[in-house]
Amino acid sequence: MARIHEFEDLVLDALEVVEFKLIRRKQDLEDDSLVFQPLMAHQIFGESESIFGYKDLQVRILYTAGPLHIYIGVEYSSRVNELSSGDIKADNVVLTIAEKLPDGCFFVNMDEFLKTLDKADKFQPFGEKLSEHKVTDAQGTERLFEIYHCDYKVSAFLKFFGRLQTFILWFVDAASYIDVDDTQWSYFVCYEKYKNDNGDYQYATVGYTTVYEYYAYPQHIRPRISQVLVLPPFQKLGIGTRFVETIYKYYQSQKNVIDMTVEDPSEDFQRLRNFVDARLCLGLKSFASGVIKKGFNKEMIREARETHKLNPRQCRRVYEILRLYYTNLNDYDDYHAYRLDVKRRLNAVYYKQLNDIKKMEKAKVDTEWLRARLPTPSQRIEQLQEEYAQVENAYKQIIQKLRT
Repeated sequence: MARIHEFEDLVLDALEVVEFKLIRRKQDLEDDSLVFQPLMAHQIFGESESIFGYKDLQVRILYTAGPLHIYIGVEYSSRVNELSSGDIKADNVVLTIAEKLPDGCFFVNMDEFLKTLDKADKFQPFGEKLSEHKVTDAQGTERLFEIYHCDYKVSAFLKFFGRLQTFILWFVDAASYIDVDDTQWSYFVCYEKYKNDNGDYQYATVGYTTVYEYYAYPQHIRPRISQVLVLPPFQKLGIGTRFVETIYKYYQSQKNVIDMTVEDPSEDFQRLRNFVDARLCLGLKSFASGVIKKGFNKEMIREARETHKLNPRQCRRVYEILRLYYTNLNDYDDYHAYRLDVKRRLNAVYYKQLNDIKKMEKAKVDTEWLRARLPTPSQRIEQLQEEYAQVENAYKQIIQKLRT
């Protein structure tokens, strides 16, 4: 009987053998320049991100570029089933992937998949167009992108979106599908409008953003940006920034919107959001150079919320970015005042913990274990300097973009 350790060389890294393509025409099937790899596979193949049982394995996941019909193909030179005379079974790759896909949304027969490609030229964006913009890419080609707000009531859109959100399992960590039956979700989808070989316009899907419209008493909402995904072939084109700007503009016109928030933003998205918000607030009176150096105030919160739907926490972050923007780093007093202002904010939690301990001690509560968890004053000074340096470095990157 064969032993599994004899086939350790058949344990493969899913990130190396899985590849994606967005197919606009049949010639794209053989164009390796269109291939992009997943960023992660643990949400499909487990923490090890491995596939067992194959030699020379290639897993091809193809999407028609517009409507996103899916093909899953598996090719290999040999399999452990045969090498072990049937004693050991290889992982069922197609089934493992299919378990994470909406029912009936993929093909394993290439001819059937190509039939959907033949009809892809008829694909049109769902919803209402909110914006369009042109981008010149690294090859000097001018490209046109459009962003649409989509209606959850259209069943055809929800089926399309079910296919679109399958990408998050490969490109967004700790991701999960949203419940499309929940009517408080709002959908924004970006498409590229391009000319095909016949000179006719077609659409390719670029990415999407979902926003959850939380209820706020008495008749208001607090939209929260939840998922943002720009597909890899379209990254580094400023699409994420356009998404945020378009969503802001969409909600700014609605009087029942209190402010905008973001759900557990990644570092990259927070950086993008900070840039967009800081650029917006540069034009506000309360953030002007002569005002901002007097310190953070309630007028900033009011104006940023009423004009751009920023929440108070994000408003404070923008204040710090723009105050550094106007600060003369070669002027000791100017720069010193800025550093102290930011450090006071960074130290607020530490001082609150100290004050809470003092109150407990007045009440004769044993606080020795609480004090042991806090850094000493010298340790805190060192920590504070590290925290400040990280904040300032992040802000300087945003300021550099604001000045270009």
